[in-house]
Amino acid sequence: MAKELDRIPIGKVKRASKFVTTGAKVGANYVKAYSKAAIKGKLDKEELDSDNAKDIYDSLSELKGSALKMAQLLSMDQNVLPKAYSDKFAMAQYSAPPLSYPLVKKTFIEHLGKEPNQLFDSFGKNASNAASMGQVHKAELQGEKLAVKVQYPGVADSIKSDLKLAKPFALKLMNVKGKEVEPYMKEVEGKLLEEADYELELRQSMDFAQKCKNLKGVFFPKYYPQYSAPKILTMSWLAGEPIGAWMKRDQAQADRDKLGQILWDFYMHQMHEMRMMHADPHPGNFIINSANELGVIDFGCIKHIPDDFYSAYFELADHDVLNNPKRVDELFRQLEIIKPTDPKKDIDVVTPMFTELIKLLSRPFNDGTFDFSDEAYFSEIYLKGEAIGKDPEMNRLQARGSRHFIYFNRTFFGLYQILHSIKAKVDCSSVDFMKRAS
Repeated sequence: MAKELDRIPIGKVKRASKFVTTGAKVGANYVKAYSKAAIKGKLDKEELDSDNAKDIYDSLSELKGSALKMAQLLSMDQNVLPKAYSDKFAMAQYSAPPLSYPLVKKTFIEHLGKEPNQLFDSFGKNASNAASMGQVHKAELQGEKLAVKVQYPGVADSIKSDLKLAKPFALKLMNVKGKEVEPYMKEVEGKLLEEADYELELRQSMDFAQKCKNLKGVFFPKYYPQYSAPKILTMSWLAGEPIGAWMKRDQAQADRDKLGQILWDFYMHQMHEMRMMHADPHPGNFIINSANELGVIDFGCIKHIPDDFYSAYFELADHDVLNNPKRVDELFRQLEIIKPTDPKKDIDVVTPMFTELIKLLSRPFNDGTFDFSDEAYFSEIYLKGEAIGKDPEMNRLQARGSRHFIYFNRTFFGLYQILHSIKAKVDCSSVDFMKRAS
């Protein structure tokens, strides 16, 4: 694990100065790259991206919180960033530098009035893993193995200012304009504030486990409110291994298909029955036990799905509907893909592009049993995303769609990516979503 941090910049001035310093490093990288290009006659874009990605990630790792969470979010959408950035930022999902134990102890005293070793029979001083918002320590109480999540200092207080400071980096990397993304930034800000509220996460975690208790092949931790607080969340330790480690080992195809089906049915239950979803589907949040069942952790990021968005979204997933131009126009307007002020020439650009994209992404729903190991399918997705990103007309018309798309699409993208990594064949017709959406 990375070297422990003895302090995190908390004040606005200190955090702002960190962004300024990072900007200066990025500027120096450009000077170095273009100086080399002047000699060699060619700009090494990969080296420039790699240097910038390292400097930005190192700074975000020290800042923690929403700054590092943004890196994690961006790493999940490999169409948004150059590969050097997405590869480096993906580390935020698994191996961010942890806090030193004195800071952990200080958090316990402040919120629970006692040191960890006064509450538990044993408490690991070294973090088992550390991510963007907090880190997890192993503990034991009366023979029960526990996972204790401790939030980094200043995370909640710095979210709004961090997003404002990080925004120029994000806009530059994604090549979009500030005003166009304001509603989406507000959506992200709201979700990050929720993730920083461990009391809310405790309630959501217990609620989710209760509503999914009858699902086959899915299990959840037991939660301990008496050992939890606004910055501390205590739960049972789930036996097993992270899905990322599981998928790297040789697995029988039947086991891959079984796990893939469990994942698919779990998410379809959330969307169609609960109208809410675990919107942080990266591999670090799934634990696989010896029976190849799915353990689910981290319910800080829960997206509630409005009925009107749900019905329009899943109606568009029906390829028969996509072949009906009049209905597509109505649904695109409902989902804000087409804006009320759009002239016909803009509608003529947006409509076919989004129709093709939706038809591609909804293919599993329409094919019945779908093979997520299909490299050609995912190459098609990446190429389509790249084509949209390079299309000058689409660049002019960026920031399309309801704010709800952010976490909805993030969830589907994360789910598809995991199913692809598992190489699972899944019966995607297990829920008649078309009938529900109509």
